[in-house]
Amino acid sequence: MGSYRMAAVGEADSIIGFLALGVEIHPVTSTGEAAEILDKLVNGKERYGIVLITETVAEQIMDRIIDLSERVLPTIVLIPSNRGSKGYAMERIRRIVERAVGADILMGKEGR
Repeated sequence: MGSYRMAAVGEADSIIGFLALGVEIHPVTSTGEAAEILDKLVNGKERYGIVLITETVAEQIMDRIIDLSERVLPTIVLIPSNRGSKGYAMERIRRIVERAVGADILMGKEGR
């Protein structure tokens, strides 16, 4: 079956550190570039288990990310950029949990 790869997509200065962990990085500077790279990671011949995307890039292509959330692999994980968190990751987790249990059990837990 083979192994799966990991990739990080986002601003170069936010994802460069992942190289030290063996994660393939894909720096982006535009929305179109981010969408194109995400499509290649999801539909290309290489298999990715996890794709990390900075929140600042993810917010520009959120519709595409939501569409991909129905797939088992790759798992798309939103991470803060070097500018800090925008709260999108917690909001996404809240929606997934709410869908699973039928109620917002995380209300107010994100530390805002």
